[in-house]
Amino acid sequence: MDRRAFMGGLALGTLAAPLAALAEAARKYRIGILNVGGTTSDMIGPQSRVPAVNALLRGLRELGYVYGDQFVTEPPSGEGRPERYPPLAAELVRLQVDVIVAAGPTLSALKQATSTIPIVMGGAEDPVGDRLVQSLGRPGGNFTGLSNQSVETTGKRLELLKQLVPGAALVATLWDRASIRTWHAAEAAARDRGWKLLSLEVRDAADLEEAIRKATSARAGALLALGGLAFSQARRVAELAASHRLPAMYSFRPQVEAGGLISYGADIVEIWRRTAVFVDKILKGAKPSDLPVEEPTKCELVINLKTAKALGLTIPPALLLRADQVIE
Repeated sequence: MDRRAFMGGLALGTLAAPLAALAEAARKYRIGILNVGGTTSDMIGPQSRVPAVNALLRGLRELGYVYGDQFVTEPPSGEGRPERYPPLAAELVRLQVDVIVAAGPTLSALKQATSTIPIVMGGAEDPVGDRLVQSLGRPGGNFTGLSNQSVETTGKRLELLKQLVPGAALVATLWDRASIRTWHAAEAAARDRGWKLLSLEVRDAADLEEAIRKATSARAGALLALGGLAFSQARRVAELAASHRLPAMYSFRPQVEAGGLISYGADIVEIWRRTAVFVDKILKGAKPSDLPVEEPTKCELVINLKTAKALGLTIPPALLLRADQVIE
């Protein structure tokens, strides 16, 4: 081999690794975010008005990522309308983002849209039952992240609601098709305890008012609000429950902050902050199939005393003492 050609090739080879490292360092990652509520304008940019999305951004900052330098987000919003989830999932796939963070009923739309782009779950009701992962320990596909254990904690929510509104009164249960497993868990828990439930299945926001009216007509004593629609339409559900004087139990704190009475469930904001760790690992080369799904270590009880007062309801002292947060 010609000595000059050899030395030139050696020099190029020596430079190749640093240049590749520089190119990787200069790369700007695109993180897709598919959220059930809010608007795109609420979520775009380095600060978000949606608490969960803001928690993801905070988590990335804590890991050293700078918005605009290392990454940008693509955050189309479902705006609480289930019919928007499939086209928005398809849009993120078309944009060829590096990873997608999503939660709740948007996850099934993403499952249909892609089997290759990594998906980090910001709270899935039942990731194994919904066939998003093969198992929590070995996801086996392009999904990983966190479960919100909503199905497992349904019975506890019913028990807390019965402490709040004791007696044999009917409990109206609001649910949508995406939360059918949670509804079945509520049925099983009520059956075991001898309590009666009234099923109120809703397909979209337009069904909410009629559903609550049915609860009132049936003389329901309380409302158990389940599913993604009850979450994305939290303020509307809280307003309807209040206008019909129905004490209502929800799954997550943001629903109580929106005016709901009481919630028991995982800390969604902390879950979304934790998704940043999964995003970081994936961007550094880890495969979703090898990253075990995490479950929340603690559930929080949140009570809105302002709403209780408006309903003319006295919260039992024992329940107040157990509360992790009391909104006054």
